[in-house]
Amino acid sequence: MLALYWFQPWKLFTDTYVDEALPQVAATSATPAPASTTPAPAASAATPAANEVLTTGEFVTHEHRTTGTAEIHRLADGRHQLVIRDLDTSNGPDLRVWLTDQPVIRGTAGWRVFDDGEWVELARLKGNKGNQVYELPASVDPRDFRSVSIWCKRFAVSFGAADLTSA
Repeated sequence: MLALYWFQPWKLFTDTYVDEALPQVAATSATPAPASTTPAPAASAATPAANEVLTTGEFVTHEHRTTGTAEIHRLADGRHQLVIRDLDTSNGPDLRVWLTDQPVIRGTAGWRVFDDGEWVELARLKGNKGNQVYELPASVDPRDFRSVSIWCKRFAVSFGAADLTSA
């Protein structure tokens, strides 16, 4: 009975779908703005005028087949969010969303690297399929992290991970 609780094999046959509203980002235009004789107000580097995508990456498969996209957004109010789009992975007994400072390594060599360095657990994974948003704590500087892992805490293994690169 303990083995059933520990492995929770029924989760391999069940899915949890999530479809959260994703933050809107300002569209960029290739057309230059018209010249003005009035100087524009200085923009703050800390808070953008609109939501913007800072980094993005595609999930790769580790322990379980995983696809989707991870993005870190800076919102107009200065907060940061991790946005996971079109996630598709297996369900598991104790899945978490981690930001880490480790590079993503493809194949079995990359399954267990994310707890080797600095990491922050954002939350339990809301669902193994769909779109989801996670708030970054104010104390977390997204520049300190280079990847996202769907981490199985019970077995200390990554289901899948995404390298984050500048958008």
